[in-house]
Amino acid sequence: MKPIPAIAAALALSATAVLTTVSPAAADPLERYRRQPLAWTACQDPELAAAGARCATLTVPLDYREPGGRTLPLAVSRIKAADPAKRHGILQTNPGGPGTRGLAMPAAVRAVMAPATAAAFDIVGMDTRGVGASGGLDCGLTRGSWLRSVGTDRAGFEQAWTLAEADADACWTRYPDLLPHLTTRNIARDTDLLRAALGEQRTSFLGQSYGAMLGAVYAQLYPERVDRLVLDSAPDPARYGIRLFQDMGVANERALDDFAAWAAPRHSAYGLGATPAAVRATVEGLVRRAGTAPIAIDGFQLDDRLLPFLLAVCQGDDRDSADYADVLRRLLDAADGKPVQAGPLLHELLTTVLAPSPEGGADLAAAIGILCDDVTMPRSPRWYRAAVDRARPTQPVFGPVYNSPTPCASWRRTPLEPPVEVRTAVPALQLHSTGDTHAPYQGALALHTRLPASRLLTVPGRTHTLYLNGYRPCAQQAVDTYLLTGVLPAADTTC
Repeated sequence: MKPIPAIAAALALSATAVLTTVSPAAADPLERYRRQPLAWTACQDPELAAAGARCATLTVPLDYREPGGRTLPLAVSRIKAADPAKRHGILQTNPGGPGTRGLAMPAAVRAVMAPATAAAFDIVGMDTRGVGASGGLDCGLTRGSWLRSVGTDRAGFEQAWTLAEADADACWTRYPDLLPHLTTRNIARDTDLLRAALGEQRTSFLGQSYGAMLGAVYAQLYPERVDRLVLDSAPDPARYGIRLFQDMGVANERALDDFAAWAAPRHSAYGLGATPAAVRATVEGLVRRAGTAPIAIDGFQLDDRLLPFLLAVCQGDDRDSADYADVLRRLLDAADGKPVQAGPLLHELLTTVLAPSPEGGADLAAAIGILCDDVTMPRSPRWYRAAVDRARPTQPVFGPVYNSPTPCASWRRTPLEPPVEVRTAVPALQLHSTGDTHAPYQGALALHTRLPASRLLTVPGRTHTLYLNGYRPCAQQAVDTYLLTGVLPAADTTC
């Protein structure tokens, strides 16, 4: 699923005006933030405006250990309940990432939500600290992801290390005071301040991907504040960081096998191989060829360091198998020197991977900032080289991608606080697909054991996030019913 589009911030409320209206002698230093008025005004984003949303600015402390110090303005949005007479409360949302812009998510949620459920909730979105309209980082990064294969030689590894180190250094040079505070724990604290500023004793929360992990962290920190909790395709918080990336390597290799089984019976249409083994051999051979001679297409040069990541993007949803096959066919023809037009999908992928917009570089900076502030990752080049070597025999295509150096290996500070250990009896509805390549299914099972009051809705198939992307109507229906009634299924179920 594509990220929620970014929008400009609404008219900001002066942080100074908020702070000077409250006595500094308050017993609770956060009370002035909880009681702040929110000045709602027209949203600048056309999609939000068309959905009837209003936007405001929430002021939060940069450092919760020093709430009287520097503050941050966070852009928030709200679409009010469709029927005030049936209103139940608020539903806060987060689209994932980390670092994905969430201000426009209420419009996306309202578009798919059942009318009865839409009547019951004010739907609330937010660009979290360091993201988009909430002081989004601008580190000057010129790529859309740090993920890339290290290739097959020492030069490829050294290039991956150098690029990741440069990303980290660029952000630390510009934001040495801000970066240490862009943590999931602080984002959960911000989420609770927004609940309070909205005048609500409790909040419901719908998060997908990283946003679902954020919801689980919020429930751990504020269990008494949770009303209804939906965790859509949550990664395992205990593996968040380098171990999650390594899990993604395994999952993507399995997804390639699944795709090969789909493509083999369609050899006459795509020419990728008449057996699953032949299809896999075709893909692995294409990557090797790109390492020998980069594939020239649409003015781009696609080598063996970028091609595997592009393939991972293609295979994230099994509904896209025909498009994936078409991309491979075009790349094979281009590698053979044939005149090839990339086609809309491949062109979009190439520009995203090889020539991202400034917005893409900013979103990467936000993702790096949050991830590297949350968890410590190995810092030795030798560690990553060894991890790639261990993965390569069983993960020849994706092992060198998901074990490659990250910017966190060159991060200048360790996290100010440890990650939140999630283990709570707060009720929740989990939903997850069995073939998820971004948050592998075994992580959902692990999280489920640490949320004993949760119910897990399993969806056979390969996709990441379920409620907004229409993969299975049963998943959307389960979420709408739970949000409306507050009643979880009696047992874990499968769509």
